[in-house]
Amino acid sequence: MLLLDTHIVLWVAQSPSLLSSEAYDALRLTREADALAISDKTLWELAMMISRDFVRVRTPIRDFLDAVEKNFRVLPINAAIAERSMQFSLRYPRDPSDLIIGATALVHGIKLVTADRKIRKSGEVPCIW
Repeated sequence: MLLLDTHIVLWVAQSPSLLSSEAYDALRLTREADALAISDKTLWELAMMISRDFVRVRTPIRDFLDAVEKNFRVLPINAAIAERSMQFSLRYPRDPSDLIIGATALVHGIKLVTADRKIRKSGEVPCIW
């Protein structure tokens, strides 16, 4: 299983050419195994980004979010994720979404697909890019 960062979900849907070759190959192989996941925080982030016109989609927000839910396993926040999200060092980004998404990857023991340099540079979450 792989966990996708929020921007990766958008790139998969709208601009797959933005993916690195390593990320593209990993996503393709993992999709065949039906093992692509997102944090539930990603659904909220997508809704926020679309409703504030930071990102444009071709369908109503609800339809886009429903499609995301159908295509990815949604991993809910739980007590272990909430606790782990507060244990990152100061090297890790302080954005609440990044904290939840990173903690979700760690608690589930899966790699995070992300282009986010700060997350990758921290070395605290195993990443694919």
